[in-house]
Amino acid sequence: MKLYHEFRARVATRHVKIKTQITVLNMLKRLDKIRFRGPKRDEFLDLAESPNASDSECNDDVPVKQRSSIKDTEELRDPAGSGTLTMSSAIQDYQKCETDRLNEVKGHLEIALLEKHFLQEELRKLREETNVETLKQDLEKEKSKRVDLEQKMNEILRSRLEDSPPPPTKPQVTAVNGTGDKQKEMLCSRLWKWLYERFGVYIEDFRFQPEENTVETEEPLSAKRLTENMRRLKRGSKPVTNFMRNLSALSSWHSVYTSAIAFIIYMNAAWHGWVIPMFLFLAILRLSLNYLIAKGWRIQWSIVPEVSEPMEPPKEDLTVSEKFQLVLDVAQKAQNLFGKMADVLEKIKNLFMWVQPEITQKLYIGLWVAFIASCFLPYKLMGFMIGIYAGIKFFIIDFIFKSCPKLRDKYDTPYIIWTNLPTDPQLKERNNATLNRRQIQPVVARGSQAAGMPCGIGREEESGRACNTKRGPFHEVFNLSEIERPLPVCENGWRCCLINRDRKMPTDYIRNGVLYVTENYLCFESSSSRATSSKKNKVIKLLDITDIQKYKVLSVLPGSGMGISITMPSTLKPLVFGAMIHRDEAFDAIYTQYTKIMSSTIATTVTNPET
Repeated sequence: MKLYHEFRARVATRHVKIKTQITVLNMLKRLDKIRFRGPKRDEFLDLAESPNASDSECNDDVPVKQRSSIKDTEELRDPAGSGTLTMSSAIQDYQKCETDRLNEVKGHLEIALLEKHFLQEELRKLREETNVETLKQDLEKEKSKRVDLEQKMNEILRSRLEDSPPPPTKPQVTAVNGTGDKQKEMLCSRLWKWLYERFGVYIEDFRFQPEENTVETEEPLSAKRLTENMRRLKRGSKPVTNFMRNLSALSSWHSVYTSAIAFIIYMNAAWHGWVIPMFLFLAILRLSLNYLIAKGWRIQWSIVPEVSEPMEPPKEDLTVSEKFQLVLDVAQKAQNLFGKMADVLEKIKNLFMWVQPEITQKLYIGLWVAFIASCFLPYKLMGFMIGIYAGIKFFIIDFIFKSCPKLRDKYDTPYIIWTNLPTDPQLKERNNATLNRRQIQPVVARGSQAAGMPCGIGREEESGRACNTKRGPFHEVFNLSEIERPLPVCENGWRCCLINRDRKMPTDYIRNGVLYVTENYLCFESSSSRATSSKKNKVIKLLDITDIQKYKVLSVLPGSGMGISITMPSTLKPLVFGAMIHRDEAFDAIYTQYTKIMSSTIATTVTNPET
């Protein structure tokens, strides 16, 4: 009986296991098919990390295990013997395997549902982004348009064929004409293809294209870049300056033998009409020498020996004061260079714009003479005359004029024209001077007509009255006599700031304004003064000054400074006029007037010791 019961239990458990395995395998296959329709499974969460695996779902296993344990206890209590024990253990193992597989199936189902949800979301996004429906509608519209155009083209072709007369019928030669037309079409196509392959690239270059407006990026201001650009400009202009220096040395007979040989060769070439071939040969010779120099040959072909300037090594670590001084030096050089270029361009402009009519008249007459001569004289004779005159002018006349400056000032017409041509600032000064003269002339005329007043005194007084500041007449602003007026050097004054270190208030410590110098006084007009005569203005008698020196307000900045210090017995600390752009000019004017006044007072005291 024991053996029978054990055998029966084993058969039952094996039969149940086989059935469950077959069903589970079928379910897994279906789940795999569902799962591999979308993205990979690795992109989703595991069953243990799944967000849908809630606590309630995880707790579903507990009652199953509890039921199985209750059945086990009931079977254990069953008095059927040992067969019942083995069967209960097999059933328990089967239930455990079944629950594990059910849990696995449950996890696969959750993953499949998640994949389906994500795929639906992606499909919805793709539909929203691509707008398939709108694209289909546009495509249908284009198709309908194409069909309409084809129909119209066919109708036009049919109407043309109907209107055109029918060709003459030659039934016997149709095949021959057809083959001939085909051969002609083949030849034409081959010819066009050859022409396009041969000249198509060049034809493409002649296509007109709109111009592209490219905006160049500007580099920020840098002291290093500024100095480097100035050095590049100097190196680039060096060949031109060397050429001009050699020409001037040749015309001034710096080397007598070289100038004599050049004069003989040039005059011989001009006499025989070989001036242009000679210049072309010299250009070829210069290029040949430059080629040899580039290959490493040491050749020096210069009338004046070149002076090699020492190359300063670039400094990497510069202090603030050194950088500031470097920028000032470069700015000064650029200012002078731009000033010279502006003078040349303004003189040429004024020459052609009849600003100086007597100078432009000479050019006008010369051009008319050259035009008439070119109309009547042959070009060979014209070239001969111009070549001979240029040689004599360059080698002989210019040498005489350079050696004798007085002759040059009287008879050198191009030099006289160029030196007398005014620039725009000179024209502005002339116009201002003429306006001032027109304003002063009526005043002087009235003063000379006044009874009992000498003409000289009247002119001085009227000129003093004519000098005005921004606040009013000069003598009223500073409460001086009408004779006192600014010197010609400082008619408009010098912009500066007065630093009075005896004062403690910031408003009284520094004042901005304009400084004037008269024959006896040093006058400072404050820019903050509103009335004609204000206490903020400063008047210093030149005789009260004990010392005048150049002063540097900020020791950090390079250079000798931009201030003037004036010492007087009435002040504990010297007064300082700082931030003066034209400090040296102002100092020279003040110091010369101060020494003039002091020397005149000393002379009067020596001649009249009693006074």
